[in-house]
Amino acid sequence: MEKKLMKGNEAFAAAAISAGCRYYFGYPITPQNEVPEYMSRELRNVGGHFIQAESELASISFIYGAAAAGARCMTSSSSIGIALMQEGLGSCVVCELPCVIINVMRAGPGIGAIQPAQADYTQVVKSGMNGDAHCIVYAPTSIQEAVNMIYHAFDVADEYRNPVIICVDGMIGQMMEPVIIPESRAVIEEKDIEKTKPWALCGHRNRRDRNKINSVFLNQYELEDRIMNRLLPKFEKAKKELPEWESRNLEGAEAVFVAYGSTARIAIEAMELLEKEGIKVGIIRPKTLWPFPDAAFDEIDSKTTKVVISVELSLGQMLEDIRLALEGRYPTALINRVGGILLSPVEVAERTKAVLGGMK
Repeated sequence: MEKKLMKGNEAFAAAAISAGCRYYFGYPITPQNEVPEYMSRELRNVGGHFIQAESELASISFIYGAAAAGARCMTSSSSIGIALMQEGLGSCVVCELPCVIINVMRAGPGIGAIQPAQADYTQVVKSGMNGDAHCIVYAPTSIQEAVNMIYHAFDVADEYRNPVIICVDGMIGQMMEPVIIPESRAVIEEKDIEKTKPWALCGHRNRRDRNKINSVFLNQYELEDRIMNRLLPKFEKAKKELPEWESRNLEGAEAVFVAYGSTARIAIEAMELLEKEGIKVGIIRPKTLWPFPDAAFDEIDSKTTKVVISVELSLGQMLEDIRLALEGRYPTALINRVGGILLSPVEVAERTKAVLGGMK
């Protein structure tokens, strides 16, 4: 497989097609418009189907139907569009319908701006959905990692029968990098869906009992027993099996950055600047935002670390999860920009020195 220079959004779409996605439903919104554009052009070439929905609410409703039929399906949007999908997403969770959603984040709140940000963390991780619902959330830091995560996300969605969100900021969606698109998987034939997804609404043909997918339970005891008590073990399983992270230079570190997405790349450059000045800083980069990788924080060097610093493009939305994972073992600080303004490595390095200086 050869490398290709691709824009992030187009690479995301190509990865989904290679993973066997044959149904895409979406609505245009910056900065993710190249995803539906690519899907509208390429899905037909592999026997797939593209529909531009009339709204984000319609997009997630199409996803609900396609996923219920056992198809590998995907939608994408940005921030406010994802907010509009929350009711449909909740229905996919309660009905245990696997699907993949790409959120290319922009600045907010409200309509906001089209510049990149990371202010959807609370929305996707803490759940903008009503009830005890969770989406599995991945956060790539490069286009190649996004491609790999999307390719893997369809398998995770099928295994857990749950929506999976790929959360990237607008910078990763809009920039270009050389990538390798994984080889195309064989697509499950309609006649075989009944075997691989026995719960799907694919027509019983008098060979089995009829399936039904329902999210309304007016009897509270039935809702507790048949739905909520079934979801909890699945979520607990996900917390044990799915957390992923990368850590660097934790041994002997004076401070530890926590950053994800493109901000992690900026933080790593800041680490190199600080090292030239004799200040050793490590980093923990969550690859999954939910489940959050709590175990990563057990790797911190308790002999040398003075502070754990969240570096993010929000008002500190990830800081709460960092503090919960630390369980009071270390002080925390925040280095951030908001409104679509990016941090620079120099700014992160200077603000880190100020944090450390204030602790003496």
